Amino acid sequence: MSRVGTKNDLIRRGLRLEHATLVWNVVGVPVLAVAALRSGSAAAAGFGLDSLIEIGASTVVIWQLSGATRDREAKALRWIGWAFVAVAAYVLGQAAYTFASGNHPHSSVPGIVWTAMTVVVMLGLARGKHITGRALQNPVLQAEGRVTLIDAVLAAAVLLGLGLNAAVGWWWADPVAGLVIVGYALAEARHTLA
Repeated sequence: MSRVGTKNDLIRRGLRLEHATLVWNVVGVPVLAVAALRSGSAAAAGFGLDSLIEIGASTVVIWQLSGATRDREAKALRWIGWAFVAVAAYVLGQAAYTFASGNHPHSSVPGIVWTAMTVVVMLGLARGKHITGRALQNPVLQAEGRVTLIDAVLAAAVLLGLGLNAAVGWWWADPVAGLVIVGYALAEARHTLA
């Protein structure tokens, strides 16, 4: 047995990481939905959609780890790549709507608390997925680890936007925070779909 573990140990670790991601995001979707509805926050709404996509990506990886074939691996990578595209499109559309409509978001304490916790949790999960995916030589788990890293980066951007809106009333920081992830998500989509 190597220092990292046997292939079965690594698969079990990958599945545990994905299940933890699923649980976190299943809890987070309603928290973010309430925060977005109460505050009118484009960033919180976009982050909620990202959480839904992360649920889908984790489900794909669980499916792939449960019986990997080259066909499943290729399909899983395509699904993850399109999830990146969906995150970018939604966040861009939501931010544009906020600017065009003139509806200024209000502060959201639940959104701030949840996104702060999510930054920490997702960074840990992303690192675990990267290490485990590399040890397994599993590009699907590694790609989903990048989705999880994007989730952490988006949480940090949303946290910054929500915090600036709450602390100094910079309403525009909320939709701008949502835009931080668009370029990165599109770059990852290109990489994953190539």
